[in-house]
Amino acid sequence: MIRTLRARLFLSHLAVAVTGVVVVLVVVRLTAPMLFDDSLRPGGPGGRGAGAGAGLRSVVADAVTTATVWGALAGVAVALLAARVVGRRLLRSLAEVGAATTAIAAGDYTRRISRPPEREIAALADDVSTLARAIAETEERRMRLIAEVAHEMRTPLTVIDGYVEGISDGVFGVEELGHVRAESSRLRRLSEDLSTLSRASEGRLELAPTETDLNELVGGTVERLRPRFSGTGVELRLDPPSGAVNVVADPDRVAQVVENLVVNALAATERGEVTVSVRATPGGAEITVADTGLGLEPESADRVFERFHRGPGGHAGGSGLGLTIGRQLARAHGGDLTVSSRGPGHGSTFVFSLARTPGGDSPTLP
Repeated sequence: MIRTLRARLFLSHLAVAVTGVVVVLVVVRLTAPMLFDDSLRPGGPGGRGAGAGAGLRSVVADAVTTATVWGALAGVAVALLAARVVGRRLLRSLAEVGAATTAIAAGDYTRRISRPPEREIAALADDVSTLARAIAETEERRMRLIAEVAHEMRTPLTVIDGYVEGISDGVFGVEELGHVRAESSRLRRLSEDLSTLSRASEGRLELAPTETDLNELVGGTVERLRPRFSGTGVELRLDPPSGAVNVVADPDRVAQVVENLVVNALAATERGEVTVSVRATPGGAEITVADTGLGLEPESADRVFERFHRGPGGHAGGSGLGLTIGRQLARAHGGDLTVSSRGPGHGSTFVFSLARTPGGDSPTLP
């Protein structure tokens, strides 16, 4: 079996040329004598009669056949030459694509392919270049994530090592183990957040959607967090809708996002208020958490959703992944998590939107 493209191109051109030659030979051989006989009939174009043209008929037929064979051989030769030229040009482009994919597989993600003139191979070259860029971006994110995780783990591990060494040397008492426990809890939260973020980014996050009244869910979450605002000089306000706002969602995940937004708002507000509101929308529902705190630069507001980014007033005990996870959870529910701010000192407003169902059915508005 022929497996190389070069050989297949060669044989395909040869088959076309030979088929054409055979057809020409058969047609010429069958039609030339008949046409010659017609020309020799009395009154025909030749006007000599059948007896005078019997020998001439054979001579002309042989001459036509010989000329056709030579022409056919010349045609086959030209066809093979064309196959060689075209095949070499085509295979050169494919060889460049193959060399680029080999380099990409070896880790050279900067390799690019010049676009060949053939449209189909040019499309293949563009796809390979796009794949290389995508892999390079993924690798860059992976390396940055590793560096960020290492940085986040370094601080609690350093604290744990310091306390353990102090306790073993008798400098600290056993009561200092509380600090060690706090740092180990921080590491555990970081591990859990990274696991949740990884599953959400890969679309493997398991949700348990059920018919949920957001008004009741958010109200319960706010009341549970209210003791944290005691003595802080920050008022926690709930602005509930007039009726129930029902969506199909995972209540635990929704409460997780709301809690993170409220805690972040408290950390960013020294004096003022944090307002949580719920409302139905034509496409589903929205949960809004607004504060009168430090605010954000409008042009850089979206950076708060980057991994390990801590905005002004970010609470040190967090992993820096809460908003990143929150946005992934919102999108897993068919919605999104966005932020707006009029600038530093004017507070921030986070909007957590959800679809009526993950498929996006619209609710019946109250």
